[in-house]
Amino acid sequence: MTGDNQRPEGDRPASDRPIADRVEGNWVDTRAPDELRPYLRLSRADRPIGTWLLLLPCWWGALLGALAHPETAGAHTLWIMIACALGAFLMRGAGCTWNDITDRDIDPLVERTRNRPLAAGAVTVREALMWMGIQALAGFLLLLTFNAAAIWLGVLSLLPVAIYPFAKRFTWWPQVFLGLAFNWGALLAWTAQTGALDWPAVVLYLAGIAWTLFYDTIYAHQDREDDALIGVKSTARLFGDNSENWLRGFLVVSVVLMSLAIIYALAPLAEPLRLSLTLAGAWAFGAHMNWQLGRLNINDSALCLKLFHSTRDAGLIVVLIFAAALLV
Repeated sequence: MTGDNQRPEGDRPASDRPIADRVEGNWVDTRAPDELRPYLRLSRADRPIGTWLLLLPCWWGALLGALAHPETAGAHTLWIMIACALGAFLMRGAGCTWNDITDRDIDPLVERTRNRPLAAGAVTVREALMWMGIQALAGFLLLLTFNAAAIWLGVLSLLPVAIYPFAKRFTWWPQVFLGLAFNWGALLAWTAQTGALDWPAVVLYLAGIAWTLFYDTIYAHQDREDDALIGVKSTARLFGDNSENWLRGFLVVSVVLMSLAIIYALAPLAEPLRLSLTLAGAWAFGAHMNWQLGRLNINDSALCLKLFHSTRDAGLIVVLIFAAALLV
Protein backbone atom coordinates (compact mmCIF):
# COMPACT_ATOMS: atom_id res chain seq x y z
CA MET A 1 0.00 0.00 0.00
CA THR A 2 1.38 3.42 -0.94
CA GLY A 3 2.06 5.78 1.99
CA ASP A 4 0.53 9.25 2.06
CA ASN A 5 3.93 10.90 1.58
CA GLN A 6 4.34 8.97 -1.66
CA ARG A 7 0.96 9.86 -3.15
CA PRO A 8 1.04 11.95 -6.34
CA GLU A 9 0.52 15.62 -5.62
CA GLY A 10 -2.72 15.77 -7.60
CA ASP A 11 -4.27 13.08 -5.34
CA ARG A 12 -3.57 15.04 -2.17
CA PRO A 13 -5.98 17.50 -0.56
CA ALA A 14 -4.94 21.15 -0.88
CA SER A 15 -4.08 21.25 2.82
CA ASP A 16 -1.44 18.53 2.43
CA ARG A 17 0.35 19.41 -0.80
CA PRO A 18 4.11 19.78 -0.31
CA ILE A 19 5.60 23.27 -0.62
CA ALA A 20 8.71 23.42 -2.76
CA ASP A 21 11.21 25.00 -0.35
CA ARG A 22 10.08 23.33 2.89
CA VAL A 23 12.57 21.45 5.06
CA GLU A 24 12.20 17.72 4.39
CA GLY A 25 10.81 15.80 7.37
CA ASN A 26 9.90 19.02 9.22
CA TRP A 27 7.67 18.81 12.29
CA VAL A 28 4.72 20.47 10.58
CA ASP A 29 4.51 17.75 7.94
CA THR A 30 5.22 14.89 10.32
CA ARG A 31 3.77 15.78 13.74
CA ALA A 32 1.38 18.75 13.59
CA PRO A 33 -2.38 18.04 13.72
CA ASP A 34 -3.96 18.01 10.24
CA GLU A 35 -6.27 20.94 11.00
CA LEU A 36 -3.34 23.17 12.05
CA ARG A 37 -1.00 22.37 9.17
CA PRO A 38 -2.33 24.99 6.70
CA TYR A 39 -1.96 27.72 9.34
CA LEU A 40 1.52 26.62 10.37
CA ARG A 41 2.52 26.56 6.70
CA LEU A 42 1.13 30.09 6.33
CA SER A 43 3.54 31.02 9.13
CA ARG A 44 6.40 29.18 7.37
CA ALA A 45 6.87 26.98 10.45
CA ASP A 46 8.00 24.27 8.04
CA ARG A 47 10.76 26.61 6.85
CA PRO A 48 12.55 27.98 9.93
CA ILE A 49 15.30 29.89 8.08
CA GLY A 50 13.19 33.05 7.94
CA THR A 51 12.72 33.03 11.71
CA TRP A 52 16.49 32.78 12.13
CA LEU A 53 17.08 35.69 9.76
CA LEU A 54 14.61 37.83 11.67
CA LEU A 55 16.02 36.79 15.04
CA LEU A 56 19.76 37.10 14.45
CA PRO A 57 19.88 40.93 14.12
CA CYS A 58 17.91 41.07 17.40
CA TRP A 59 20.60 39.05 19.12
CA TRP A 60 23.32 41.18 17.51
CA GLY A 61 21.67 44.33 18.89
CA ALA A 62 21.14 42.93 22.39
CA LEU A 63 24.68 41.59 22.69
CA LEU A 64 26.36 44.68 21.26
CA GLY A 65 24.27 46.81 23.61
CA ALA A 66 25.38 44.67 26.55
CA LEU A 67 29.01 44.96 25.43
CA ALA A 68 28.74 48.73 25.13
CA HIS A 69 26.93 49.06 28.47
CA PRO A 70 28.28 46.27 30.69
CA GLU A 71 26.18 47.43 33.63
CA THR A 72 23.05 46.26 31.75
CA ALA A 73 24.38 42.75 30.98
CA GLY A 74 23.13 39.62 32.72
CA ALA A 75 19.64 38.21 33.23
CA HIS A 76 18.21 41.26 31.46
CA THR A 77 20.14 40.35 28.29
CA LEU A 78 19.10 36.71 28.55
CA TRP A 79 15.42 37.64 28.76
CA ILE A 80 15.70 39.97 25.77
CA MET A 81 17.24 37.16 23.73
CA ILE A 82 14.54 34.67 24.78
CA ALA A 83 11.71 37.15 24.16
CA CYS A 84 13.18 38.03 20.77
CA ALA A 85 13.33 34.33 19.84
CA LEU A 86 9.66 33.86 20.69
CA GLY A 87 8.75 37.16 19.07
CA ALA A 88 10.67 36.38 15.90
CA PHE A 89 8.71 33.13 15.48
CA LEU A 90 5.39 34.89 16.03
CA MET A 91 6.05 38.04 14.01
CA ARG A 92 7.70 36.19 11.15
CA GLY A 93 4.56 34.05 11.06
CA ALA A 94 2.31 37.12 11.07
CA GLY A 95 4.42 38.80 8.38
CA CYS A 96 4.42 35.73 6.15
CA THR A 97 0.66 35.40 6.54
CA TRP A 98 0.30 39.03 5.46
CA ASN A 99 2.66 38.39 2.55
CA ASP A 100 0.55 35.45 1.36
CA ILE A 101 -2.66 37.46 1.65
CA THR A 102 -1.25 40.19 -0.57
CA ASP A 103 0.31 37.66 -2.99
CA ARG A 104 -2.65 35.31 -3.26
CA ASP A 105 -3.11 36.12 -6.96
CA ILE A 106 0.62 35.86 -7.77
CA ASP A 107 1.61 32.72 -5.85
CA PRO A 108 -0.42 30.30 -8.04
CA LEU A 109 1.64 31.48 -11.04
CA VAL A 110 5.04 30.68 -9.50
CA GLU A 111 6.21 27.07 -9.31
CA ARG A 112 7.85 27.46 -5.90
CA THR A 113 4.80 29.07 -4.26
CA ARG A 114 1.75 27.57 -5.98
CA ASN A 115 1.07 25.12 -3.12
CA ARG A 116 1.09 27.71 -0.36
CA PRO A 117 -2.14 27.41 1.67
CA LEU A 118 -3.90 30.51 0.32
CA ALA A 119 -2.80 29.89 -3.26
CA ALA A 120 -3.95 26.25 -3.03
CA GLY A 121 -7.29 27.16 -1.43
CA ALA A 122 -6.58 25.37 1.87
CA VAL A 123 -7.25 28.57 3.87
CA THR A 124 -9.60 31.48 3.19
CA VAL A 125 -8.54 35.13 3.35
CA ARG A 126 -10.74 35.65 6.40
CA GLU A 127 -9.13 32.71 8.20
CA ALA A 128 -5.66 33.98 7.27
CA LEU A 129 -6.46 37.45 8.64
CA MET A 130 -7.64 35.96 11.92
CA TRP A 131 -4.49 33.82 12.17
CA MET A 132 -2.32 36.86 11.49
CA GLY A 133 -4.09 38.78 14.25
CA ILE A 134 -3.58 36.00 16.80
CA GLN A 135 0.15 35.87 16.09
CA ALA A 136 0.53 39.66 16.15
CA LEU A 137 -1.32 39.93 19.47
CA ALA A 138 0.90 37.29 21.08
CA GLY A 139 3.98 39.12 19.78
CA PHE A 140 2.69 42.40 21.19
CA LEU A 141 2.26 40.85 24.65
CA LEU A 142 5.93 39.86 24.59
CA LEU A 143 6.88 43.36 23.45
CA LEU A 144 5.16 44.81 26.53
CA THR A 145 7.90 43.26 28.72
CA PHE A 146 10.41 45.74 27.22
CA ASN A 147 10.95 49.41 28.03
CA ALA A 148 8.74 52.12 26.53
CA ALA A 149 11.21 53.16 23.82
CA ALA A 150 11.55 49.56 22.60
CA ILE A 151 7.76 49.13 22.63
CA TRP A 152 7.33 52.15 20.36
CA LEU A 153 10.03 50.83 18.03
CA GLY A 154 8.21 47.50 17.92
CA VAL A 155 4.97 49.18 16.92
CA LEU A 156 6.78 51.26 14.30
CA SER A 157 8.25 48.07 12.81
CA LEU A 158 4.81 47.22 11.44
CA LEU A 159 5.22 49.90 8.76
CA PRO A 160 8.04 48.25 6.74
CA VAL A 161 6.39 44.85 7.31
CA ALA A 162 3.14 46.15 5.81
CA ILE A 163 4.87 47.73 2.80
CA TYR A 164 7.28 44.92 1.89
CA PRO A 165 4.87 42.58 0.01
CA PHE A 166 3.96 45.40 -2.38
CA ALA A 167 7.55 46.50 -3.05
CA LYS A 168 8.16 44.00 -5.86
CA ARG A 169 5.30 45.63 -7.76
CA PHE A 170 6.81 49.13 -7.84
CA THR A 171 10.61 48.81 -7.45
CA TRP A 172 13.49 46.67 -8.67
CA TRP A 173 14.82 46.79 -5.08
CA PRO A 174 12.21 44.96 -2.96
CA GLN A 175 15.13 43.39 -1.04
CA VAL A 176 15.78 46.82 0.51
CA PHE A 177 12.28 46.81 1.98
CA LEU A 178 12.80 43.26 3.24
CA GLY A 179 16.05 44.44 4.85
CA LEU A 180 14.27 47.36 6.53
CA ALA A 181 11.76 44.92 8.06
CA PHE A 182 13.99 41.95 8.85
CA ASN A 183 16.79 43.88 10.58
CA TRP A 184 14.59 46.14 12.70
CA GLY A 185 15.36 43.89 15.64
CA ALA A 186 18.88 45.34 15.81
CA LEU A 187 17.34 48.70 16.72
CA LEU A 188 14.69 47.24 19.01
CA ALA A 189 16.93 44.86 20.98
CA TRP A 190 19.70 47.45 21.45
CA THR A 191 17.05 49.84 22.81
CA ALA A 192 15.52 47.16 25.04
CA GLN A 193 19.01 46.41 26.38
CA THR A 194 20.32 49.95 26.88
CA GLY A 195 17.16 52.01 27.31
CA ALA A 196 17.70 54.29 24.32
CA LEU A 197 18.37 54.10 20.59
CA ASP A 198 21.91 55.17 19.66
CA TRP A 199 24.10 55.41 16.56
CA PRO A 200 25.90 52.05 16.91
CA ALA A 201 22.52 50.33 16.61
CA VAL A 202 21.63 52.39 13.52
CA VAL A 203 24.91 51.48 11.83
CA LEU A 204 24.41 47.81 12.78
CA TYR A 205 20.92 48.04 11.26
CA LEU A 206 22.38 49.33 7.99
CA ALA A 207 24.90 46.47 8.02
CA GLY A 208 21.99 44.06 8.33
CA ILE A 209 20.20 45.65 5.38
CA ALA A 210 23.29 45.13 3.20
CA TRP A 211 23.40 41.52 4.44
CA THR A 212 19.75 41.05 3.44
CA LEU A 213 20.50 42.38 -0.04
CA PHE A 214 23.23 39.74 -0.24
CA TYR A 215 21.27 36.69 0.87
CA ASP A 216 17.87 37.57 -0.59
CA THR A 217 19.30 38.29 -4.03
CA ILE A 218 20.69 34.75 -3.95
CA TYR A 219 17.26 33.49 -2.88
CA ALA A 220 15.44 35.48 -5.58
CA HIS A 221 17.46 33.82 -8.33
CA GLN A 222 15.27 30.74 -7.79
CA ASP A 223 12.23 32.62 -9.15
CA ARG A 224 13.95 34.72 -11.80
CA GLU A 225 12.21 33.14 -14.79
CA ASP A 226 8.73 33.01 -13.25
CA ASP A 227 9.12 36.59 -12.00
CA ALA A 228 10.01 37.75 -15.50
CA LEU A 229 6.90 36.09 -16.96
CA ILE A 230 4.51 37.72 -14.49
CA GLY A 231 6.32 41.07 -14.20
CA VAL A 232 7.52 40.81 -10.60
CA LYS A 233 10.66 42.86 -9.91
CA SER A 234 13.72 41.80 -7.87
CA THR A 235 17.41 42.54 -7.54
CA ALA A 236 18.08 39.10 -9.03
CA ARG A 237 16.39 40.18 -12.25
CA LEU A 238 17.95 43.64 -12.09
CA PHE A 239 21.54 42.41 -11.64
CA GLY A 240 21.25 39.33 -13.85
CA ASP A 241 24.62 37.91 -14.85
CA ASN A 242 26.36 40.75 -13.00
CA SER A 243 24.95 39.53 -9.66
CA GLU A 244 28.29 38.29 -8.36
CA ASN A 245 29.85 41.76 -8.52
CA TRP A 246 26.87 43.32 -6.74
CA LEU A 247 26.91 40.61 -4.08
CA ARG A 248 30.60 41.20 -3.44
CA GLY A 249 29.80 44.86 -2.92
CA PHE A 250 27.03 44.07 -0.43
CA LEU A 251 29.46 41.76 1.40
CA VAL A 252 32.03 44.53 1.79
CA VAL A 253 29.45 47.13 2.83
CA SER A 254 27.94 44.79 5.42
CA VAL A 255 31.30 43.92 7.02
CA VAL A 256 32.54 47.53 7.03
CA LEU A 257 29.33 48.84 8.58
CA MET A 258 29.25 46.12 11.23
CA SER A 259 32.89 46.90 12.07
CA LEU A 260 32.07 50.61 12.37
CA ALA A 261 29.12 49.84 14.65
CA ILE A 262 31.40 47.77 16.89
CA ILE A 263 34.11 50.44 17.01
CA TYR A 264 31.57 53.18 17.71
CA ALA A 265 30.02 51.10 20.52
CA LEU A 266 33.16 49.77 22.21
CA ALA A 267 36.00 52.22 21.56
CA PRO A 268 34.94 54.51 24.47
CA LEU A 269 35.44 51.60 26.90
CA ALA A 270 39.18 51.38 26.11
CA GLU A 271 39.19 47.58 26.29
CA PRO A 272 41.32 46.51 23.30
CA LEU A 273 40.94 42.75 23.86
CA ARG A 274 37.14 42.91 23.92
CA LEU A 275 37.10 45.27 20.94
CA SER A 276 39.42 43.04 18.91
CA LEU A 277 37.42 39.91 19.66
CA THR A 278 34.15 41.57 18.75
CA LEU A 279 35.61 42.88 15.50
CA ALA A 280 36.68 39.31 14.73
CA GLY A 281 32.97 38.50 14.66
CA ALA A 282 32.41 40.94 11.80
CA TRP A 283 35.35 39.57 9.81
CA ALA A 284 34.35 35.93 10.38
CA PHE A 285 30.86 36.94 9.22
CA GLY A 286 32.40 38.33 6.03
CA ALA A 287 34.50 35.19 5.55
CA HIS A 288 31.36 33.04 5.59
CA MET A 289 29.65 35.32 3.06
CA ASN A 290 32.74 35.06 0.86
CA TRP A 291 32.50 31.26 1.12
CA GLN A 292 28.87 31.45 -0.07
CA LEU A 293 29.82 33.71 -2.95
CA GLY A 294 32.64 31.41 -4.05
CA ARG A 295 30.18 28.53 -4.49
CA LEU A 296 27.31 30.46 -6.09
CA ASN A 297 25.86 29.52 -9.46
CA ILE A 298 22.85 31.74 -10.09
CA ASN A 299 21.50 29.27 -12.68
CA ASP A 300 21.31 26.40 -10.16
CA SER A 301 18.11 26.91 -8.14
CA ALA A 302 18.84 24.06 -5.73
CA LEU A 303 22.27 25.50 -4.96
CA CYS A 304 20.82 28.99 -4.48
CA LEU A 305 18.40 27.59 -1.89
CA LYS A 306 21.17 25.64 -0.15
CA LEU A 307 23.41 28.72 0.06
CA PHE A 308 20.50 30.82 1.27
CA HIS A 309 19.89 28.33 4.10
CA SER A 310 23.57 28.56 5.08
CA THR A 311 23.05 32.28 5.73
CA ARG A 312 21.88 31.37 9.23
CA ASP A 313 25.39 30.16 10.03
CA ALA A 314 26.91 33.51 9.01
CA GLY A 315 24.63 35.34 11.43
CA LEU A 316 25.21 32.82 14.21
CA ILE A 317 28.97 33.31 13.93
CA VAL A 318 28.44 36.95 14.93
CA VAL A 319 26.20 35.95 17.86
CA LEU A 320 28.69 33.41 19.20
CA ILE A 321 31.67 35.75 18.98
CA PHE A 322 29.75 38.69 20.50
CA ALA A 323 28.67 36.40 23.35
CA ALA A 324 32.27 35.22 23.86
CA ALA A 325 33.45 38.85 23.98
CA LEU A 326 30.85 39.54 26.66
CA LEU A 327 32.43 36.85 28.82
CA VAL A 328 36.00 38.15 28.47
